[in-house]
Amino acid sequence: MRRAVATLVVLASGAMLLAACTEKPQTNAEGVKHDAVPWSGTGTQANTGTAFTAPGWKVGDKTAWEQQIKARSNGQNEYIREN
Repeated sequence: MRRAVATLVVLASGAMLLAACTEKPQTNAEGVKHDAVPWSGTGTQANTGTAFTAPGWKVGDKTAWEQQIKARSNGQNEYIREN
């Protein structure tokens, strides 16, 4: 009886070890996706002016985007922000 239990335990642990080795590879089937440049906007909604775009900003305007980011980060800087 002990031998049968020991054999069962060994087989069960072997099955668990083999089950752990069957993980499927995690590959991207569609290939690499590249992000668009940040100042390209959110598509057609950026042209109409949504709640997520700054007033007066135009899609594709890199200089205006950089100025907006700089002003936004300065507003979060405790040493620069005015009271």
